[in-house]
Amino acid sequence: KEAKRYAERRAGEVAFAVIDPRGRLRGFHRRQAAPAASVFKVVLLVAHLRKRDDAGLSRRGPALLAPMIRRSDNVAASTVRDLVGRRRIERLARAAHMRDFRYHPVWGQSLTSPRDQARFMYRLMSHVPGRHRPYARYLLSHVVPEQRWGIGRVKPRGWRLFFKGGWGSGTGLVDHQVALLKRKRRRVAIAVFTELN
Repeated sequence: KEAKRYAERRAGEVAFAVIDPRGRLRGFHRRQAAPAASVFKVVLLVAHLRKRDDAGLSRRGPALLAPMIRRSDNVAASTVRDLVGRRRIERLARAAHMRDFRYHPVWGQSLTSPRDQARFMYRLMSHVPGRHRPYARYLLSHVVPEQRWGIGRVKPRGWRLFFKGGWGSGTGLVDHQVALLKRKRRRVAIAVFTELN
């Protein structure tokens, strides 16, 4: 309730979704779709790792995935999108039960919602092949300092944080974050979307 009251006072459009340790989804305008911007890079990461399920990562893989996630490199993201293709991306979205997802060739303009992304982050590692999970966890927990705004600065003590932010003037001045927090067997997933804020 406190978060909703705060969101209602903010400029622009604010939406969020949270999945608590019991798996309950709550939020504010949680179905409201917006351009994904760079939070889409988590989808690209997982789609690429699923493509490499039967094999280890090629030499090219880490050279693309690490800058895409850790520094939010857009050129690397476009290359990964081309490598995995629309069909694999949409297959992953269906497997993750993303009801509000709409693919766009300009990847940052693909639409998604806070509930899509909270669900995706809550079950993130179940979508990643076992052999690639340590690498995915490493990338999403080692975002460079200049990209660690928002939840990257307020991680609760004792929790592990895996997250990605996304923003962009070409997509309606969006500013989003998606995150998975883990503490032993407990998980919390969060997606916060803002537009024109």
